[in-house]
Amino acid sequence: MEKYLLIWEMDWSRIPVDPKERAAATLKMLNMTKQDMEKGLILDWGAFLGEGKGYAIGEGTHAQINMTMQKYMPFVMFKLYPVSTVAQTEEVMKAVALS
Repeated sequence: MEKYLLIWEMDWSRIPVDPKERAAATLKMLNMTKQDMEKGLILDWGAFLGEGKGYAIGEGTHAQINMTMQKYMPFVMFKLYPVSTVAQTEEVMKAVALS
């Protein structure tokens, strides 16, 4: 399985202004996030306090991660970064050293 760092940010133009509506929408998305964590698609998740931004560590195929992100759009936008493990990076460096 591949790992990905997802930096997420709320699209404030799509988020309700009313605090109760905003809380309801956010709680719905948090429940979706917990379900994705139970499925093993999201390994870790966090919000940057007071910013409407945060991160997640996802694991799965390209298609699985893409489908997971689509559930949150257009309310949340993502920057996606593939992540290499120590072993994967070491394998590449050894190949470079031998070439």
